[in-house]
Amino acid sequence: MMRTVRDKGYGVRRGHVILHVVLTLALGLALGAGLSGGCSPQTHQGNDLSRMDKARIRINDATFEVWIARTQEQREKGLMFVTAEQLADTPDGAHRGMLFVFDEQEPRSFWMRNTITALDIAYINSDRRIVRTLTMKPLDESSYPSGRPAKYALEVRSLLLKQLKIGEGDTVVFSDEVLRPQP
Repeated sequence: MMRTVRDKGYGVRRGHVILHVVLTLALGLALGAGLSGGCSPQTHQGNDLSRMDKARIRINDATFEVWIARTQEQREKGLMFVTAEQLADTPDGAHRGMLFVFDEQEPRSFWMRNTITALDIAYINSDRRIVRTLTMKPLDESSYPSGRPAKYALEVRSLLLKQLKIGEGDTVVFSDEVLRPQP
């Protein structure tokens, strides 16, 4: 006859404790594997900047080389995981950034989820005039609203707009070609 764990009176509790310890260790190992130094392609993937269309735009006397975010996916990823080095000026002195292009002009709001570099944002209306500028903190998930309807948004490295004296009312100059996907 086989002896059951209950025969000793303490076996059921000991069995539960062992099961609890084994499950806790298994969960810890599973989570630990997910938190290792590498990035998961599912959760830590931003835009592939090398595959995005680029264009030159001007505001006052400043030239910007911008990646164009036209699709919903590109706009959602924005400059997530982009480093300060990737936003460094080009060799010819153009300032790097990203121009977000929307189909409609309406109030906008951005956040900084997974964005590791502080950024400035300029909200731009359909007349291509800046309606608001803000400086956004890295990894901040609070909203940065446009305050007024905007059709475009320009993100650049933090404090650049202030340094260049770019603000509300300034005109952003770019050709209509910027709005069309490149072949």
